[in-house]
Amino acid sequence: MNMMTKPGSRPESRYDILFEPVRIGPVTAPNRFYQVPHASGMTNALPRVRAKFRETKAEGGWGVICTGACSIDLSSDDAPLPMATMWDDNDIKAHALMTDAVHKHGSLAGVELWHGGASVMNRQTRVAPLSPSGIPWMATHVGFMGNLRPKTMDKQDIRDVLRWQAEGARKARTAGFDVVYVYAGMGYLGYEFLLPEYNHRTDCYGGSIANRVRFVREMIEVTKDAVGQHCGVALRISLEELRAKIGVHHPSEAHEVIELLADVPDLFDVKMDSSPTDCSASRFTGEGSHEPVIDFVKQLTDKPVVGVGRFTSPDTMVGQIKRGVLDFIGGARPSIADPFLPNKIREGRMDEIRECIGCNICISSWHDGVPVRCTQNPTAGEEWRRGWHPENPGKTETPTRVLVIGGGPSGLEAALTLGRRGHEVTLADRSSAFGGRLTFEKTLPGLAAWNRVVDYRLGRLQQMTNVEMYLESDLGIDEIIDLAPDHVLVATGARWTNFLYSSMEIPVGRLEHPNVFTPDDIAAGRLPEGPTLVFDFDNYYMGGVITEHLAAQGIPVTYATPAGQASAWTIMTNELPLVARALNKRNVPVRTLELVSAFDGEMVTLSNIFTGEKTMLDCRNVVITGLRLPRAELFDAMTAREADLKAAGIKSFSLVGDALAPGALAHAVHSGHRAAQELGLGALPFRRDAPIVEFEPSYTSSKGDG
Repeated sequence: MNMMTKPGSRPESRYDILFEPVRIGPVTAPNRFYQVPHASGMTNALPRVRAKFRETKAEGGWGVICTGACSIDLSSDDAPLPMATMWDDNDIKAHALMTDAVHKHGSLAGVELWHGGASVMNRQTRVAPLSPSGIPWMATHVGFMGNLRPKTMDKQDIRDVLRWQAEGARKARTAGFDVVYVYAGMGYLGYEFLLPEYNHRTDCYGGSIANRVRFVREMIEVTKDAVGQHCGVALRISLEELRAKIGVHHPSEAHEVIELLADVPDLFDVKMDSSPTDCSASRFTGEGSHEPVIDFVKQLTDKPVVGVGRFTSPDTMVGQIKRGVLDFIGGARPSIADPFLPNKIREGRMDEIRECIGCNICISSWHDGVPVRCTQNPTAGEEWRRGWHPENPGKTETPTRVLVIGGGPSGLEAALTLGRRGHEVTLADRSSAFGGRLTFEKTLPGLAAWNRVVDYRLGRLQQMTNVEMYLESDLGIDEIIDLAPDHVLVATGARWTNFLYSSMEIPVGRLEHPNVFTPDDIAAGRLPEGPTLVFDFDNYYMGGVITEHLAAQGIPVTYATPAGQASAWTIMTNELPLVARALNKRNVPVRTLELVSAFDGEMVTLSNIFTGEKTMLDCRNVVITGLRLPRAELFDAMTAREADLKAAGIKSFSLVGDALAPGALAHAVHSGHRAAQELGLGALPFRRDAPIVEFEPSYTSSKGDG
């Protein structure tokens, strides 16, 4: 880092611009690091989990910390997806835990007040959804689908929503929030008014762009009337579709909307229109991908602008500010991966930044309805429940000697956390490089950024004097006994198998043939020759990236799955449409709802999972991405000689990561971290949160539906 020193002052840095205070209406953010609203899976039912999760970011230097979507009325009910509410005094008290925690560290607290419009089904409240013209919001996620169509809003409905927004803003102020949002993006109500496809109104709220923006303007105005003297009022708006529409007086309708609202909110939070583009996975999109859509906003307003782009590079952040693209560096995923990112930049500890890998496992947490998970940061969501801290796992009172066998994601995380806790650690791996499964996976299409999981941990481990690391160390029982550690963690990973399943999801044995491959074969450099079928019932990323990888080698490849789409589970990580496009770009035929039932080296037989109808394809090879099983041979041998291990002074040995239970990288890293935290202590308490209820909660909307 280039540094200059002035007499009597702290060193100056080219990153100082990131730590300048910025006004948002009547409040001032202490720096330009802005944790934008993002789903965390932490509803008002988990107020302490939520407060500690967001407090950790404030402790780490984020100047503004925002909630996720916070409903203003019963008619905005996203259940069973997790959402926050601002309906009654119990809600106020629940949110106050978060604002108090954030304020302790000098940061501002923001609340994303939200009405879902036609994009919600109100499954729980059973109130009719609202929309400008009765047109439902199309969604492909089964969790979003429903059979209740929205009501066309009349003028009274509009007045009601404006009142709910104002009431929500006043409750937010009482809860201690400093920044209050109006939401006009991502398919929600304000956004529906902006788009002519959803707004067919013929009154003053429809037709011209000036009319279509009226509802959003009024939402901002009632919010400012309610709390504008004390709170900054932010507009969160999606611009992707509007940018593609030609304007009357400007290049696009996005330009026209920003000009019409230029002086109305105190801050513009600009974003994309759908999750696959707004928070696109690194597999398909690089850092700063939003800029081509939102780069014009600051040219049309003097109000501060925040935007995201999975920013992890401090130099990229500075460039966004100096080039006039943004005033605040927005972070959602990077703030989860490293809550202390701002402080590390301020202190010049760039090599300690735990960079987001863009795998989007965090987003899957929301779809699953659970507190957020993170591959890079296993403490995310566990700050209150397990008492974990991302930078300080706490020092052990009884240091021991620990042998970690296996240098993949789980073993690396276990070794790092054990080292930080003060144990004497030996990390051994039989391979010539650390990384485990990522040694191969990082070479597959789009997955290079995932190796940050390895790079970050190796970088930290190499600085530790109490950690020794050895490669090409194939340890057996006798070698372990000779080393005589106090504890052994076995992180030997998992292997892909050639198992097949029936349409009833019952194993039907292995597909045995010399030309049957698994991803492990591909990793070892064994490539098929001739027409190849990739049969995928793992349903996450591997089947898709293996298919892309083989197609890139010029191998004729067909993709088949018993699911309804290619890489079906990636709907949870916002990747599904991008996977389909990637396979189409490679000219890969995609076959769905089919099982492999036979293969003879010349033909493969596929059977429809519902009808049993069979199809024969010319095929010389089959690659199966399906079941993984633990590589537990070493652990089993240790179990067989447990008496010998105990005689050598070894107090415990246990499996971690994929060797314990194969899963996503996030599961492996979490397993390694937990094992290191609990070593020698047994299972530590898992605190269960509960809603704050000081009176019998009830809420009545203006319609009397509540």
